[in-house]
Amino acid sequence: MPARCAAHDPETPHVLIAMGWTGFELAYLAVEPFMMPLHREVRRRLLRLAASTRSARILDVGGRKSHYTVGVPGQVTISDLPRETAVQKALRLGIDQDVIRQTRARRSNVCEIVLDDMTRSGLQNSIFDCVVAVEVLEHVTEDERFVNEVFRVLKPGGTFLMTTPNGDAVKNSNPDHKRHYTREQLGALLRSTFCDVEVEYAVVGGRFRRLGLRPWMARRPLYTAAGMLSNAINSIQSSRHAVKHQASGTRHLLATARKP
Repeated sequence: MPARCAAHDPETPHVLIAMGWTGFELAYLAVEPFMMPLHREVRRRLLRLAASTRSARILDVGGRKSHYTVGVPGQVTISDLPRETAVQKALRLGIDQDVIRQTRARRSNVCEIVLDDMTRSGLQNSIFDCVVAVEVLEHVTEDERFVNEVFRVLKPGGTFLMTTPNGDAVKNSNPDHKRHYTREQLGALLRSTFCDVEVEYAVVGGRFRRLGLRPWMARRPLYTAAGMLSNAINSIQSSRHAVKHQASGTRHLLATARKP
């Protein structure tokens, strides 16, 4: 399902509009400092990767709306399962036609949206510069097959960027989570296929993180503003260098793996 797609070089708002950026994308960039810290960090790393790769091809597995790729120069393909089961619908997992229509209308760098199972992917070999999977692997039963398929679709030298709950600290109470990984377990899984693997702890837990998870609602401006401010504070808390080595009190694992 192709959409508008081009490599962008962010400058000023009128230039962005002329280059085909949508109103949603401009609004997103304006409030980006108030987004969830995990998404901000993923986006920061994607921007850095895209800056070193001309017209980067990025596969976002399980990304649905893929907010963290907004404004990232390159060509984004979103891959996800169809939203079919009761659990998927209750937790808003997977893709349905409403998500597809909304994403195509809002995004200029999303070139394709595909229904695909990443444990048995129909995507071609060695076609992506980066594969990103944010809070996905914990939902996958066949995690080794998933990682092998990610490796297969990456170009040589490509990067796999992923996050998952911190199994060293976070109890698994989600009915759709198959497991939570400790830092050691996730590192071992990725090193079975990839080289140059780094696994860090990310995002400090606590009151500000919980408040930042609130949905934004125009009809409740104070409620929304409190959530936005909490995200900004939590981003500052989570940016301390020591956090990436801190098992206790952090909520996520953030991993980078590279294909030789």
